[in-house]
Amino acid sequence: MNATEISQEIPLNTVAFYGRTLSEYMRFFALMPDALQKVSILDVAAGPSSFTAEATRRGLDATAVDPLYGYPVDTLRSHVALDYRHMHDRLRERAAFMACGPVFGSVEEAIAERQRGADRFLRDYESGFLHGRYVGGSLPALPFLDRQFDLVLCAHLLFVYGRQFDFPFHLDACVELVRVSAGEVRIHPLCGLDGKPYPGLDRLRGELEERGIVSEVVGLDYAFFPGADSMLVLRRR
Repeated sequence: MNATEISQEIPLNTVAFYGRTLSEYMRFFALMPDALQKVSILDVAAGPSSFTAEATRRGLDATAVDPLYGYPVDTLRSHVALDYRHMHDRLRERAAFMACGPVFGSVEEAIAERQRGADRFLRDYESGFLHGRYVGGSLPALPFLDRQFDLVLCAHLLFVYGRQFDFPFHLDACVELVRVSAGEVRIHPLCGLDGKPYPGLDRLRGELEERGIVSEVVGLDYAFFPGADSMLVLRRR
């Protein structure tokens, strides 16, 4: 069996506790470091991403929310060990399909960087949880005030899990992301891990428009895998 005969999709039966680093966030959310000064940022469904840990060390105001926050660090370390092993095995099986973007020379480099990111998160978690940087919660009902954050980010949850979450969940989740944002919401990617666009995107954007939410599909110069080269930006009208 050759590469073209192997499914490109990474099966996702449950939401993986898997994350990325600040470096990847900056690229797939088109973030500029200078523009983040004096901006409050929320990372939704952050998992073991190191974005908040790294941003905090740079003096930025970052908060992360995830359903597993609140569990002991050893429990999260176990989730990292299991989910990272599964995801990395799948990435290696499908290495021929990975674009890896301009950051990584290979899937193995990406795996190593994401593992280092998870380690940074785990080192920061206990202190960060006590200081309110890590908050337990999940979509479509986040434990935050209206317009509490200037910028809200959501990576690799919506649309990636298009089969697990139905259309009403996606709609409610987007409305909730806008509720807690005083500025922009950025969602990445707009496809599944097979690279196919989320089929309900046009309908979703239409229903958001009816609720006073403006949406824009923004192209990116970064894509770790084919198809993941855009984000959805949401704002109040």
